[in-house]
Amino acid sequence: MAESGHRTRFAPDRGLTRRMVTTMFLIGLVYVGFTGLLIALLGKAWPIVVVISAGLFVAQFWFSDKIAERAMGARQVSPEQYPQLHGTVDRLCALADMPKPRVAVAVNDMPNAFATGRNPDRAVVCVTTGLLRRLEPEELEGVLAHELSHVAHRDVAVMTIAGFLAVLAGAIARIGLWGGFRGSRDSNMAIAAIVIPLASMVVWALGFLLTRLLSRYRELAADRSAALLTGRPSELASALTKVTGQIARIPSEDLRRSQPYNAFYFAPALNAKETASQLLSTHPTLEQRLAQLGRISTELGR
Repeated sequence: MAESGHRTRFAPDRGLTRRMVTTMFLIGLVYVGFTGLLIALLGKAWPIVVVISAGLFVAQFWFSDKIAERAMGARQVSPEQYPQLHGTVDRLCALADMPKPRVAVAVNDMPNAFATGRNPDRAVVCVTTGLLRRLEPEELEGVLAHELSHVAHRDVAVMTIAGFLAVLAGAIARIGLWGGFRGSRDSNMAIAAIVIPLASMVVWALGFLLTRLLSRYRELAADRSAALLTGRPSELASALTKVTGQIARIPSEDLRRSQPYNAFYFAPALNAKETASQLLSTHPTLEQRLAQLGRISTELGR
């Protein structure tokens, strides 16, 4: 079994690497600037900023896999419970020369899958019962290869860190608006009560935009790597078409519960109307994904 630092056989993507580095650099700049602003405005209360920031970061990064599993209702399953699912993951991991992640299933009729974890050794790949029920074995292999590509490229960890900035900004804004700074007679704290929530909203918006831009590219990169690894882009295209069409038929109430985690899903939890109007979607359009897979199929045919 390959160690986590070992290069896998998934096709490297320099474009994805450049975007991940750029995103982390920009988020780091925003984070440092935001923290500096908080320290300047809060004065002696700056240790609170450090404790809150460090605590939120550790919780989100270190326990990202557990948080995602619990939020999405996933439970780890054994090879005895799901032999075909484990067999497919085993074959793909051997083909890609990478460690096998934990395998989980979420009892949910929405056909989807996701991967999470701070590194390949802590990764988990989860599929829903709705996905298992609807896809053929070759289509499921394409989806799992897509999710394993996220793990191999380590973009799951980057998305987790990128999402932390928005979580921090939201928490600070809520503290400022609902208790931390209101009602203070100190002039500095009065200014902080106005500036910090506004700054938090700006930071949240920047984090939102940066993660969306990275998220759309990483989905195309995962599709490309999965298609090249399996050599069957048409099966992944078939799975994409099925999943996207079926998700559009899921009740809106069920989709809304899953939308906070759209960036980690194989396909976004949006109905047809929302997908058409989602300019800042976490995923590229179905047409873009199918067009890329069509080009790869042509290249492989040569």
